Amino acid sequence: MQKRIVVLGATGSIGTSTLDVIARHPERYRVAALTAHVSRDKLLAQCLQHHPDTAVIAHEHDARWLSAALQDAGCETQVLYGEQALCDVASAADVDVVVAAIMGGAGLAPTLAAVRAGHQILLANKESLVMAGPLFTDAARQSGARVLPVDSEHNAIFQCLPAPSSSTALHTDLAQAGVIRLLLTASGGPFRGWSRDQLHDVTPEQACAHPNWSMGRKISVDSATMMNKGLEIIEACWLFDLTPDDIHVVVHPQSIVHSMVAYRDGSVLAQLGNPDMRTPIAHALAWPERIDSGVAPLDVFSMAQFEFRPPDEEAFPCLGLARRAMNAGGTAPVVLNAANEVAVDAFLNGQIRFTAIPKLIDEVMAALPVVAADTLETIFAQDALARDYAAKIVARWCDE
Repeated sequence: MQKRIVVLGATGSIGTSTLDVIARHPERYRVAALTAHVSRDKLLAQCLQHHPDTAVIAHEHDARWLSAALQDAGCETQVLYGEQALCDVASAADVDVVVAAIMGGAGLAPTLAAVRAGHQILLANKESLVMAGPLFTDAARQSGARVLPVDSEHNAIFQCLPAPSSSTALHTDLAQAGVIRLLLTASGGPFRGWSRDQLHDVTPEQACAHPNWSMGRKISVDSATMMNKGLEIIEACWLFDLTPDDIHVVVHPQSIVHSMVAYRDGSVLAQLGNPDMRTPIAHALAWPERIDSGVAPLDVFSMAQFEFRPPDEEAFPCLGLARRAMNAGGTAPVVLNAANEVAVDAFLNGQIRFTAIPKLIDEVMAALPVVAADTLETIFAQDALARDYAAKIVARWCDE
């Protein structure tokens, strides 16, 4: 029987990789709904290829255009628009799996709607846990939703946990399993080994030129600042019920070892593979089975060497900012994430320097109070407050 899949953020890199895996297994999977923000041409092409029941886009004028184009092509996909439509397709009763791949805070509401509906979630939107960890985990426990991580690092950890403890990533008792720490690997981005002084004049083009992965501009900058790894620390804390002290970041330039789990008996288990997101996507889609992902097998004989080194947190202070936010709890991670999004956007638009990104985040975090993140309304209000405060800092710096 085919599983019905909703892909939130279908036109992004995770979404397109997911559709590639799904297309390899038509007997297993059927696309129920695809969503995009504004990439209407790409969404049109995906609808014509996969024939989902529903497509969702952000704005009404794009929805009218998409609907007309699909009708002209003889495609019967229904077109909806807006955030409520996102939540509706994510929580629809006839859905089996929701791939949460919308970038940033925009993915929180529909992902949480899918969790509350009790669906199986393939989680690639780390902001859902960064911004709303307590709400998200409580909702999953209440609904029985199974959450399988798609981020390559968290998926690697999930694969390295003992089978009896792997019924769901959110309910794994790592202490009972003998786990003493998680080792999150990081490529180090395009500036690994650079000093803080060397980072002062880097350009957006340099920051977006990741040596191993093909990603969007925002996440590429997050990789370059190592904020992406900081957000992954917070995500791992919620997924595996740990503290930041239990999670170590290891710079591994080759991006072949995707993460490791250290056990009490001295064993360290690692998951290896070519750097291609289709591997963790296929693993999560078929779990506990294994299916073809389209990724070439890893040629271990071509691996000349593996390097592992500690991160330079003086040059890349975003790691420390993320740990500080997680330890503070409440809305501190919300503020961290919002300030980072504003800072990255300002950097990409030439308004601030690369090294100003962590400075801006630090200033916003120091200025705003931490309150309990107990409702979506509180979370979104604090997110908006942080974005407004960060934007004012950017404007002030531009005037200086």
